[in-house]
Amino acid sequence: MCSPSSPAAPVWRDGWLQSAVRVASPNHDARPGGEIPGLVVIHAISLPPDQFGSDDILRLFTNTLDPDAHPYFAGIHQLRVSSHFLIRRDGQLVQFVSCDERAWHAGVSTWWGRERCNDFSIGIELEGCDTLPFEAAQYAALDVLLGALGTNYPVKEVVGHCHIAPQRKTDPGPLFDWSVVAAAHPELLFPWRES
Repeated sequence: MCSPSSPAAPVWRDGWLQSAVRVASPNHDARPGGEIPGLVVIHAISLPPDQFGSDDILRLFTNTLDPDAHPYFAGIHQLRVSSHFLIRRDGQLVQFVSCDERAWHAGVSTWWGRERCNDFSIGIELEGCDTLPFEAAQYAALDVLLGALGTNYPVKEVVGHCHIAPQRKTDPGPLFDWSVVAAAHPELLFPWRES
């Protein structure tokens, strides 16, 4: 008689999570001084704004977004940005940059007095916006991803883009349910939890 199987341990190779769909972005560089990430930054993105399901986010992060495909794209197609991960509405996980490298996701940012959060963070985009709730499949995928990151990196804190760049950013937005994420990960610090 077979015993129930436990979930397989996450497999990492050179900062790439093998269970994620890999779409390599050129928008990264080396972390300074061998910095090891201990912070996770949650973002939200939708392209076109408030629309889901296209590959336009992938195109933005790989510098192939067509500026003529939508009026909004004319103002952003030249950006050189990427997170490490994207969680799509159905929970699919896409990885763009090795977690050993610095992805260009946070921009001008500060956390606990440290500037340049890209240096010491891992960026996770959720396909979403400020006006619509996120999907249960996304929270489930985020839960698994945070657990996997914890097996390979000394991740201690999870914040939103809004916390590290409050004058510029609102994401992941007011409809992101932080309590769901925090309940699943009591080992992590969140902006309202004191160390």
